[in-house]
Amino acid sequence: MPRINAAADAAGRPKPRVCVSLPVAVTDDVTEARQRAARAFQIYGHLPNYRRMLDREGATGPEDVAIVGDEAEVERQLRALAGTGCTDLIASVFSAQEDAAASVARTWGLLKGLVGKV
Repeated sequence: MPRINAAADAAGRPKPRVCVSLPVAVTDDVTEARQRAARAFQIYGHLPNYRRMLDREGATGPEDVAIVGDEAEVERQLRALAGTGCTDLIASVFSAQEDAAASVARTWGLLKGLVGKV
């Protein structure tokens, strides 16, 4: 981001918006969530452009870049992501437990509460 922002400054243009899309789940069982992310998003590990991005980050698969944890941990990770220059997040919310509806609702509950604050 520093390079892109410097180029925008040098050209007298505003800093660009940067959109990031990552799997997100609020859960108390991070190991299970990462296993579920590996299954749910496995195709991305095989698509050349995504594979290059994962390799650049040293990630084995999408599970390694997923934002998972309890509410405090997910918020911490989202704030860290915003600190890198990310201006927009496309949260690919996924079920991190057997009760899919409760898992997804918990994640959306946190994300809704963070709109405009992160």
